[in-house]
Amino acid sequence: LKVDWSASHPNIEADGGHWIFKLNTMFACFAFVLSSCMVLTESLRHTGQHINHDGRAGTFVKALEFKHRLRICNAYPGTAAIDIYKGKGDRLNGDGPMPYKSCNDFVTPLKAGDKLEFKIGDANAGTFSIADLPNNDAVLFLVIHRHDTLSTAVAFESHVFANLLNAQVAIVDTYKGTAKSEPRIMDAASAGKKSRSEELRFESVVAVNPGVYDVALVGSDGKTKAKNSLVARNRESFIILRTGVEAKQGPSYPQELVVYPKLDPSALHSSAAPRVMMLSVLAILGCAVWV
Repeated sequence: LKVDWSASHPNIEADGGHWIFKLNTMFACFAFVLSSCMVLTESLRHTGQHINHDGRAGTFVKALEFKHRLRICNAYPGTAAIDIYKGKGDRLNGDGPMPYKSCNDFVTPLKAGDKLEFKIGDANAGTFSIADLPNNDAVLFLVIHRHDTLSTAVAFESHVFANLLNAQVAIVDTYKGTAKSEPRIMDAASAGKKSRSEELRFESVVAVNPGVYDVALVGSDGKTKAKNSLVARNRESFIILRTGVEAKQGPSYPQELVVYPKLDPSALHSSAAPRVMMLSVLAILGCAVWV
């Protein structure tokens, strides 16, 4: 028995062709969407990249890397020098221990959470923890000193120097005792010229014009207790420390002035800036964000 399906059902052939057309259209649409997704994926993969001169692809979006210079001063009175470690084994002062009244600059990668350990021989003198770091190039200043006149405990002071054109000077008092004196800055003594003098404030930062200055500690009796020189240069950060201790136990150390860094006055000869003393208060110590 032969059955002619097309004769018995004349619409089947026409309907079959219609569905084949629909299926072909669907496959074509699917292929187009898949191709578009592949092109989009490839485009996104290359987003944020460029072709180097040697033909290799490299990103042009990079994480910012800031230069943080660590400046540490030892203002802890004593004959024993101090070693500084970042973490447990990374010794910063590889050229030797830091004696009393010395300062050094260190260039080392730092991150929030790092700990700086100060040691005298094998004994741990104190630990400074870094809570946060500034999002800009900066000089990070840290000084270790005596906590009080009775115990041998240590204390820290810190400051972050802003990245400014003018020379900046931080004045820090680490002296422990009853003696009173105020810091002053004046033009360096020169023949035939009258020296101007201005009072400084402890725990502050000032900007000064380039030049050669004298800094002094003047007691309540008007007498100079200590004196040092400062050669100020633009874009440099300076430290003036009052050091010493009137110890209730152990040896005492007189009040002195430490200035760091010490520059050669000849470095100013190429500068056209007039030697006019100018002071302006920039900040108060103790607001550093990295402590």
